[in-house]
Amino acid sequence: INRAAIASVLPLSNPVLLMDSGANLTVTSDNISQFAFMGAKYMQRIYNIDRPRVGQLNNGTEYNKGNMLQVESYQTLSESGLNFVGNVESKEVPFDVVDVLVTDGYTGNIFLKSIEGMGKFMLNLVKELFYTNLATKVSALTMREKIKDIKKRFDSSEHGGAPLLGISKPVIKAHGSSDAKAIKNAVRQAIE
Repeated sequence: INRAAIASVLPLSNPVLLMDSGANLTVTSDNISQFAFMGAKYMQRIYNIDRPRVGQLNNGTEYNKGNMLQVESYQTLSESGLNFVGNVESKEVPFDVVDVLVTDGYTGNIFLKSIEGMGKFMLNLVKELFYTNLATKVSALTMREKIKDIKKRFDSSEHGGAPLLGISKPVIKAHGSSDAKAIKNAVRQAIE
């Protein structure tokens, strides 16, 4: 492994591991391939997925889409022996098309923060909806536990942090704004 990568589990219905979500701003197609191997092995061991589906984050699904890095990485991943499903557009990721999503750390970090931001935005919309009038407030009471579950899924302190894969010892990268709960969960995650 030439470079370690931050492996972030996206809070979707089915877990998706994003490799890299911020450690490497510039990479090669070999780095992308190594991220894919590490991500696939992680999903096998941690989530018991036999043959994880690996996709490359791109602006289209065609093999020749993207810049030179994406085109070269597509070729490398196609020949890797992994269960490579091809290029994946960001709008498709929430719909169970991959188990591992590979990209450079710059793109991955922007993608991750967009998902976190949209999660908060959608939760705020739901909250506004339920506080519209008396009838919606009553219905909110019946759905309180489900709403808490959704909020918990998007709460980064629940996850603790993201593992840095590709080094010899476990390292968990936590948010700079981590509270005690996040640090506790980061330690738990490192032990697991």
